[in-house]
Order: sequence, then structure tokens, then C-alpha cells
Amino acid sequence: MVVDGQLRRVLGTPSLVLFGLAYLVPLTVFTTYGLITQQTSGHLATAYLVTTVVMAFTAVSYALNVRAHPSAGSAYTYVQRSFGAHAGFITGWALMLDYLLLPMINYLLIGIYVNAQFPWVPAWLVVVLAIALVTATTIVGITVVDKANLVLVGAQLVFAVVFVALVVAQLTGASQRPGLLEPFVSSDLAWPAVFAGAAVLALSFLGFDAISTLSEEARDARRSVPRAIVITTALGGVIFVVLSWASQTALPDWQSITDPDSAGLQVMTEAGGQLLANFFLAAYIAGCFASATASQVSVARILFAMGRDGVLPRGVFGALSARFRTPVGATLVVAAVSLLALVIDLATLASVISFGALAAFSLVNLTVVKGYVIDGRRRSPRDIALYGVVPVIGFVLTLWLWTNLTAETFVVGGAWALVGVAYLAVLTRGFRRPPPQLAVDHTP
Repeated sequence: MVVDGQLRRVLGTPSLVLFGLAYLVPLTVFTTYGLITQQTSGHLATAYLVTTVVMAFTAVSYALNVRAHPSAGSAYTYVQRSFGAHAGFITGWALMLDYLLLPMINYLLIGIYVNAQFPWVPAWLVVVLAIALVTATTIVGITVVDKANLVLVGAQLVFAVVFVALVVAQLTGASQRPGLLEPFVSSDLAWPAVFAGAAVLALSFLGFDAISTLSEEARDARRSVPRAIVITTALGGVIFVVLSWASQTALPDWQSITDPDSAGLQVMTEAGGQLLANFFLAAYIAGCFASATASQVSVARILFAMGRDGVLPRGVFGALSARFRTPVGATLVVAAVSLLALVIDLATLASVISFGALAAFSLVNLTVVKGYVIDGRRRSPRDIALYGVVPVIGFVLTLWLWTNLTAETFVVGGAWALVGVAYLAVLTRGFRRPPPQLAVDHTP
């Protein structure tokens, strides 16, 4: 193994966008389709529009931060450089809650869906095999992950195109066509319900920020990574809105949904029969594999960045494979944590997965104001608009989404934060000395 080594710069903007889309999972619309459709009285597409707007502001803040700090570490780096090492550590710790759970929830979903389709295959066996396959792939190297993302994201996009085409064809041939704008605006539109649904749908966008964790493996990181972050957020929003529109057009009577958890299958059966439903299951499982791979890569890079600088044990987390030049120690730790998917339930995972990410998103917006306007003294009218107004709006909107999480989420997230504060106290001997600084000198 190699400690304190350099990661290979092999990724361009298209590869980074594919990575981000793999993390977002284009078909994640159908994970919460039934729940949010009922909550918003058939206005899922409108809720996705609201969420896309909110996430766009934070995506711009991430893009601006990457220009200043093109280093692995994501929000951890940005908050540390703007507000100090202690704040950076707590931010990284909070973000790890999200990143550690994202691979786990994908492995759990793979086990659930494969077992549902083939009851004779134990779910636990599927989970273990999925963890082993993804872990091996991510250790071999980021170029292998890049190629896998192309196939897995491609499968989802092919399905999405087929599904939307079938819906449009049915709509064209129908004698009584539902209004094209009904999924967005109708007489029973209730904005409070739409806003509540939009808060839940923020989960669909958790991952566009993961592109920033690959800054040390990107060619021309100051240009390619910001572009990829903005493009991925925009593409993700468009895909989510189009798929939710098509779903509600295929099943216009949202009150006919029989099971909110599996409403996606009901939509597929309505739009294209059992054949389309089978295609959907295959594409959805492929999406889970893509997301598990992307999320495991990201959290391993964050743990590597923290381990490389002594925030976490350097011998384990800051070690690179001598052969593959990937953070093998951090990757194996993530795989071990993901084995908790064997004993935890889906509802518990889903209830806490966004706590750390939304908290980190809020702080990332503030780092732009601190770094550019206050410290950098960028105060022309254009600079105030770009580096002041835009991130402040992003901070307010993201904080609003965060406060819409359940009380149980705050209990679990708060407990995780307290553990992080306790560890920081030990690491700094009662906060008498600063924690190790994250190195940001690995720039292009």
C-alpha cells in the first residue's frame, strides 16, 4: 500500500456526469412515487420542480467551491477552509452519515427486489454478493467504475425512453386525453402539500455533490468538476420531472393506487403490461448497483481525505493500494459497515439518510459567502449577486428542507453528531489543540 499518495487524474466532464447520474439513480422517482403522489394529490411533477429549483442553488455553491478547492473531501474541505478545522471535522462527520447509509440502502433494495422476484434466493445472500461485487469493482480502479456506470446508467435511460415513448403513444391514440398539465397544475393543487412533498424528494438529489469528491481524479478539476455538478443537477431534475409527468399521465387517477410502496409496478403494468414491469425491475436493480458503486466510491474518498491528514487513523483510511492506486482501506471499511443491511430495515434507513447531507448543503452555501465576499472581498454588483445572493438563497431553502425532516430523524442525526463531537474532543484533547488540517495542495 501507499500512504499519502496521489490519485490518478483520468476523468473528464462526461465521466463525471455519468458518475453523478449513477449516484442520483434516474429511476429513483419510483422509490417514492406512490407516497408523494398521494401526499400531493397527484402533483408529484410539481413537487419535483420545486425540489429541482432548491437543489440548483446549492449545486452552484458546490461548483464555485470546487474552483477554489479542487481537492478530495467535498463539503469537509470547503467548511474547513472557510470556518476552521473543527467546523470542517463536524461537517465531514455529518456528511458521513449520509454517505455511509447510501451504499447500505442500495444493497438492501437489491436484496429486497431480487428476493421478491425469486423467493428461493435468500435476501441476505444477495446483499453479501452485491457488497462483494461492488467492493471489488471500486478497489480495482475508478476507470472500471466509469465503464460500469456507463452500462448501468445506460440501462436506466433506455428504460426511461421506452416508458415515456409508450406513455406518449397511448396519449396520442387515446380518445379522451387527460390534460398535459394536470400533473403540474389542477383544481385540487395544494401548495403546502407540494412543499412537504418537495422536502421528501430532496432525497432524490442526494449525490450531485459526490462529484466533488473526485476532484483529485478529474482532468482540469477547476473546469470539469463545476460543469459536471451543474449539468448533473439539471439533467437529474429534467429526468425526474419527465418521469413523474409520464407516470401520472399513465395512471391519472392517483386515488386508484393500491400500494404506495410498489406503485411503480402498478404504473408499469398500466403503461405496458407485465413485460414493461419486468423491464422496470431489471433497470431498477441496475440503478441500485450504479448508486451503490458511486456512493461507495465517494465515501471511500472522503474517508481517505480525512485519513490522509490524520483526522482518522492514517494507516487504515489514508492508505492507497500499491497496485490500483485506490483507497483500499477506506473502501473495505465502507463494505464492512454496509453489512448492517443484513439486520436493519428499510424504513429506518430512509428516515435518516438525508440528515447529514442537508446540514452539509446548508453550510456549503455559507462557505461561498465567507470565501468570496468576506475573505476574498469580491464585492462588485455581479460578485454580490453570484457569491452573496445566490448562496444565501440556497442556504435558506436548504435549511427549510432540513427542518421538514421528521423528529425521529433529528434524534438519530443528533446522536450521530454528538458522537462526532465526543470523538473530536478526544482527538484534540478537550479542544485544546486543532484537529489535523486537510491538505488541499493536491491541485492540478
